[in-house]
Amino acid sequence: MIAVLALLGLAGPPAHAEEPLAEKHRAGENLHLVLATATPGGGFPAYGEALAAAIREVNPDITLDLRASKGSTENLDLLRSGQVDLGLVQGEYAYEALAGQGAAPAIAVVAPVYAAPGLFVVPADGPVTAFTDLRGRPVALGTRSSGLTAMARTILRGAGLDPEQDIRPILLDHAGDGPAMLRDGRAAALFGGGTGWPGFRAVAQAPGGARFLGPPAGAIPAILAASPSLRRMTVPPATFPGQTEAIDTVGSWSFVLGKPGLDPAAVARLVAAIDKAKPALARRLPNERPSDPRDLAAAVPAEWLHPATASYLRQTDQP
Repeated sequence: MIAVLALLGLAGPPAHAEEPLAEKHRAGENLHLVLATATPGGGFPAYGEALAAAIREVNPDITLDLRASKGSTENLDLLRSGQVDLGLVQGEYAYEALAGQGAAPAIAVVAPVYAAPGLFVVPADGPVTAFTDLRGRPVALGTRSSGLTAMARTILRGAGLDPEQDIRPILLDHAGDGPAMLRDGRAAALFGGGTGWPGFRAVAQAPGGARFLGPPAGAIPAILAASPSLRRMTVPPATFPGQTEAIDTVGSWSFVLGKPGLDPAAVARLVAAIDKAKPALARRLPNERPSDPRDLAAAVPAEWLHPATASYLRQTDQP
């Protein structure tokens, strides 16, 4: 009898005594999550750093460990293989990945990043004064794995320019290399996304200033029809130094995606912290709209949301 009781003790408590999932990440307990960003000098690393600091300010028990990557496509691979908990993924790649998934467990949307209008930036005193002037010129589209590069190609095609034949495409090793290529003439234009995108700010603040170009107005319907992730967007005047007129363009939301099977309790804590951290994030990214989980309602289908994110939105939507 003693031996039998000892064996039962080694087997552990019965299944019904297991700690509930929601208790595994109680408030006050340390929560560490690995977030994949992108190459230095781009918008994703800047956002990741700002988000981690803002969350730490409002909830010191949550730590985001940032992991540099090649960008959206690698982040999707890292998520699928479970090598990271979270990944930043640009809209076009996110839509493609989320729409093509099978049954759960699957990658899911945890939170929005921000809406990123896509623009080409050129030196203000350079030869490119209109979108059509890109033809035949070297254009830095972004890094090989960046969702912004995919957006640039979609915009060019919709505007009637073959991104492989009608321009001289440049793919960057690091997102931060683009502004220097504009300054020394290796590139005539640089594509990017987001009103706070570091490349845009660097070119606009350089001697001589910058000019920003959206696609021709007549091409916008064709561009939107080519990609379900893109939205019509307007960049207000004075968003960038020297910008005197509004710029009509297209853009997309980027997202914080979670790996398959990411703990709902952890996601619930994280989303609540992101919501609470909006003012702290706005201070760190003054040129971007701070991430608000409620923006997801208009950005993605509800079935793509992580269950804990969907639950949080339902709760916060109550009167």
